[in-house]
Amino acid sequence: MSSETPAGAQLPVVTPARVLAGLSLLLPVVAMLWVSSYTKKTPELGGVPFFYWYQLAWVPASAIFTVAAYLLLRRDEQARKAAAGGASA
Repeated sequence: MSSETPAGAQLPVVTPARVLAGLSLLLPVVAMLWVSSYTKKTPELGGVPFFYWYQLAWVPASAIFTVAAYLLLRRDEQARKAAAGGASA
């Protein structure tokens, strides 16, 4: 299969990079909405119950997943521009 796209051809909307970006944005949301998975007191971390430190741990983790999604989408858009012949912009 050629990586060249014929002029006027439609590029696919759903790409693996976009799927991964969506999953990386969805994961923190699902983790926080699934409350029954972290409604417990143990294990404690520095005297802080699991319920609290688990939620706080997701703050930087969510930032990392968001950055990963951004980078995936940016790379996908660059590939789309290159395939469409707009790589010089």
